[in-house]
Amino acid sequence: MLLSYKKRRLSSVQIIVMFYLSSVILAALLLWLPIFHQPGVSISFVDSLFTAASAISVTGLTVIQISEVFNQSGIILLTLFFQIGGIGIMTLGTFLWMMLGQRIGLEQRKWIATDHNRPTLSGLVKLTRSILLLTILIELIGTLLLGSYFFWTGYQTDWYTAYYYGYFVSISAFTNAGFDIFGNSLLSFSGDYFVQSINMILIICGAIGFPVLIELVSYATHRQGQYRFTFSLFTKVTTLTFFTLIVVGTLLFYFFEKNAFLQDKTWHEALFYSLFQSVSTRSGGLATMDIGLLSTPTLVMLSGMMFIGASPSSVGGGIRTTTFFVLIATIYTYMRGQKDVKVFGRELVQEDVIKSFMVFFVAIIMVFTAVIFMVWFEDLSMQAILFEVCSAFGTTGLSMGITSELSTPGKLILIIMMVIGRIGIINLLLFLKKDAPSVRYHYPKERMIIGQ
Repeated sequence: MLLSYKKRRLSSVQIIVMFYLSSVILAALLLWLPIFHQPGVSISFVDSLFTAASAISVTGLTVIQISEVFNQSGIILLTLFFQIGGIGIMTLGTFLWMMLGQRIGLEQRKWIATDHNRPTLSGLVKLTRSILLLTILIELIGTLLLGSYFFWTGYQTDWYTAYYYGYFVSISAFTNAGFDIFGNSLLSFSGDYFVQSINMILIICGAIGFPVLIELVSYATHRQGQYRFTFSLFTKVTTLTFFTLIVVGTLLFYFFEKNAFLQDKTWHEALFYSLFQSVSTRSGGLATMDIGLLSTPTLVMLSGMMFIGASPSSVGGGIRTTTFFVLIATIYTYMRGQKDVKVFGRELVQEDVIKSFMVFFVAIIMVFTAVIFMVWFEDLSMQAILFEVCSAFGTTGLSMGITSELSTPGKLILIIMMVIGRIGIINLLLFLKKDAPSVRYHYPKERMIIGQ
């Protein structure tokens, strides 16, 4: 009897995945309720499910105009879903658990470690507390800056509406949710560099990863001479890869569009258009221009950037920046005739190298499969579908404007991609993993011809 009970027990990964799936369904049911809609407005359950999945996965793809469908209560409810998806179910759950005076046991610590992709169980309660405090602080600063700016510049005539908009924009940007209540993302602010800069800072803070932010705070607050502060390998690799991708994306956007969309723009307009779109592909999903106006090389480049996505243990999706770095580092090491991958005076564990290639390979298969089925169901261009699928997988939310045109099967495919992008490839594989008896024997080894 005890043995059968153990066999039925769910792993921490399976529990976390079930939490997220349950959250999507619950959010869909809540958003479907008329009390959260504008007077006389209703939506189908599929559209409600799509919106819920997009909010919980902090993607930003929408088949509806949220400001026209949801009332103020519905929009505030959406921001709560952004928080759940952005900082993690277990972070909020742990906070509530501690508020009730409950002890965080071993099982709960395993859930937290899984939710935040942590290899150890030590310091997890402190981690969740730090994440929550950082989130509140950053979003509060963003709300005050944007709300005050909206009020004093006349974007909004009363202080309540100004700070309400500032609150929504701040949370949407920091959690990389990519939703907007202006009706056209940030196109109305294409010439407002202050709003763009604040949004870019918030997007970067959310997408670069909570461990990096916590280490930066520790570095800024540690006493000089007390001890020698050393950044972890994770922070070094993440920061290098993250900002390199932003710079590369900005330069490629400019060179691809300098004779097209940017042709009649001033140097500072060209700079902010290029920089903002590059930052947004990390997982932000906000746009200061009509994406449909971009050339094919730019759209393919942006699709690749969204496929890579944000950093691990952040609010974003995709294969993650560290995965991309390890792939490049491994290929470079092999080209030099070496076997061990060494970066920043450290040698990478072989298991992490294998995981990176596994994540990349599975992600390619998933995106390729999703594109095939989308092309089958939808009478849309291959280019637009690829962009939409990469946006969903990277939980980015940028769109060429085809989301509202999708059929029900097309919407369901994107829902699956958004959820997988949020929980991660590794968690997906562990969720599907079956326990197998340990093998105590090996077959004779034989070499295989590869790649020639």
